[in-house]
Amino acid sequence: MRQQTDPLAGVDEVPWGSLHHAYGPAVDVPDQLRALRSAEVPVRRRALSELFGNVYHQGTRWGASCHVVPFLVALADDPATPDRAAVADLLRSVVLGDRRDDELPFDPRRTFAAGEGITDEQAALVEQHLEAEDLYEHEEAADLADHVAVRWEADAFHAGARHTDRYVRWLTDPDPRLAGYAAELLAWFPPDEAALTGLIDVPADEAHAAPRASANLTLAHWPAGLERIDAGLRELLSAYAAVVRVTAAVGLAYRLGDQLPDRALDVLTDARTSDFDAAVPGWDRSVRGFVAVALHRLGLA
Repeated sequence: MRQQTDPLAGVDEVPWGSLHHAYGPAVDVPDQLRALRSAEVPVRRRALSELFGNVYHQGTRWGASCHVVPFLVALADDPATPDRAAVADLLRSVVLGDRRDDELPFDPRRTFAAGEGITDEQAALVEQHLEAEDLYEHEEAADLADHVAVRWEADAFHAGARHTDRYVRWLTDPDPRLAGYAAELLAWFPPDEAALTGLIDVPADEAHAAPRASANLTLAHWPAGLERIDAGLRELLSAYAAVVRVTAAVGLAYRLGDQLPDRALDVLTDARTSDFDAAVPGWDRSVRGFVAVALHRLGLA
């Protein structure tokens, strides 16, 4: 049995006063993180809203954002945390921002190239003038601002990349929303054996339909030529839950193109002509949207 430790251990050792979020020094962040453990629903909701506004303000990450990531991971990892899926949703936003599935497979080196070489001193200069609301009166800081923003995005992403072992563990969580978020998170990081095994092994029964569908969509975006993935998705074409069958067919269409099995094509065309649709935890696009993309890739839409 896994021994639980305080998920917020060390939170007061972070120099929040010298880190900034959207509204200035991040001195309020520790209490907001603590409030996510409150027994009171309104307290938790307020803290969640405040954190979204502070460290993921309209999609922008800040110097403080990457420092929040390990605490959000630890909170979501602890069964004693209420509404862990909501914490995972915030984690996803901080780590990935507004990225959608059409950016998969994800190349962090290319995406964050503009932030390479930005120093702590340059980032601090931009923060200083943002806080003073006079950024565009100072040419050096204004010229750096966009590159500093990319560095903050990269820092948050790489902070999230350090915890893929936790995301794999969440795939078997009893909360289907948390498990679904975990499966989608894994789509953005380089595949490894533990993640591959975890995603393939998510059960396909009705109770696990949501995380199984999310896992199918993640596997859809992983490198072609992995027969374990293709074989697993083929088996899922006969799953009881429609959302599992359809996302398995989507996955095969993405991976196999014109080598798609007839059974998978039948599932996709049936889904297109029926009223079936579903949302999958962690994914912005609906299942019907994924079906449309899959058929487009096949030249059938």
